[in-house]
This record gives sequence, C-alpha cells and structure tokens, in this order.
Amino acid sequence: MKIAIDTGGSRGLGKSMALCLAAKGRDVILTYNSKKAEAEEVVAAIETQGRRAVALQLDVSSSASFGTFAAAVKDILKQIWDRDTFDFLVNNAGIGIHAPLTETTEEQFDRLMNIHFKSVLFLTQALLPIMADGGRIVNISSGLTRFSFPGYGAYASMKGAVEVLSRYMAKELGPRNIAVKVIAPGAIETDFGGGVVRDNAGLNSSIASQTALGRVGLPDDIGGAVAALLSDENGWVNGQRIEVSGGISL
Repeated sequence: MKIAIDTGGSRGLGKSMALCLAAKGRDVILTYNSKKAEAEEVVAAIETQGRRAVALQLDVSSSASFGTFAAAVKDILKQIWDRDTFDFLVNNAGIGIHAPLTETTEEQFDRLMNIHFKSVLFLTQALLPIMADGGRIVNISSGLTRFSFPGYGAYASMKGAVEVLSRYMAKELGPRNIAVKVIAPGAIETDFGGGVVRDNAGLNSSIASQTALGRVGLPDDIGGAVAALLSDENGWVNGQRIEVSGGISL
C-alpha cells in the first residue's frame, strides 16, 4: 500500500489526480487552501473506492507554514496508517494570473513565484525527512514552457524554473532512490485562470484546432498521466519532462 500527498487536491487537476491515484490503489493525503467542503467531498469519493484519504489545509504561498504542515502529516501517518513515512509527492497546487509582461506587477510576480516555484523547493525539503526511500516526486509544470501565449510570461517562467529544479532534485535525491519527474499539461478545461479555456468557446476551438488530437484536454487526461507515472511500471522514469497536451503546437 502506497500513500501519496497531492497538493491542491480539492478541485481541478488536483482532484482528478487524487481520484485517479485512488483508482490505482493508492491512499491519498490531499491539501486545500480554502475549499474545505470540496476537499472533504474528494475524500468521500476516494473512500467509496475503498481507499483511505485525509484532507489537510495548506497555503503553499506561505513557506513559513511548511514545518507545521510536515508535523501534521507525520501525526496523520501514524494515526491513520500506523506508518512513519509516505511514498509519493505531487506538487500540483497553483493559480493562474494572466497579464502581459508590460503590465505584470511585482505583487503578481511574487505571488506566482511563492506558489509555483518557492513552494516546490521548500515544501519538498520539509517533507523529505518523512518520505520513504524509493519514493517518487511529480512536479507539475506547463506546456507554456515550450510554446508561448502572450499574457503568461511570468507564470510560464516559474514553471520553467520548476523544470530545472526537478532535474537537480532527481540528481541529488538519487542516492535515496527517489525519482523525480515533471508533467507539463497543455490547455485543460478546468476553472483554472477563471475557467477561460473551459468557458470561452472561441478560445477552446482555437486551441483544439492547434492540437493533433483535435480537442482541448480534460482533467482526467492529466490525473491519469500522474497516476500512471506513479505506477510500479514507471519507476525507472526519472529527471524527465513529459508533456501531456494531445500534441499542441507540434
């Protein structure tokens, strides 16, 4: 039995990841920032699959809280699973800010950096003492690190930093047999960024026309990919960026 921590697991891609992991036989500790009721609904859905799950509050923009969160995880592991360690970490939590570089504010930049880049390093650092040797980390990036859409320059830059960081993680954590991978989603129909890809029919159609498989992605396209990467068969994949976009802008 393996246990995964999935940040931002109350909605969108994180919710799909949690449910797909449970379908693969994994137990899940999912985090939420403010959507407690939604997180508890995900926990209940996982439990209907016969797996165990817990929702813990975490604001990934506040690195000062990571030590307290790690202590809470340690307590939950002992109480629920009678274990001292967990196996998988999915650094998924994030926000979308759309602004041209000429209009991006320092406040927006710092918020993106704290949530999308700083948290990946320092939350992982805080949790490594209670991660099992032989565990795995999946960091979520974006297709926007390869192709460019105006208005996402700051966001994509943080994700590019995550991709570099992930290679260093893979190198430095190798002695513990911990593998690190990156999944880079393309455009997905969620409420991310105000639901623009989901709700703007013109944009949705435009993206679909640029995608080899002829449609925009759905949450389970990404959740399923994360669960597959954390399956026993994919333990040898390490230090790699895997784009899950249906073949956009090829």
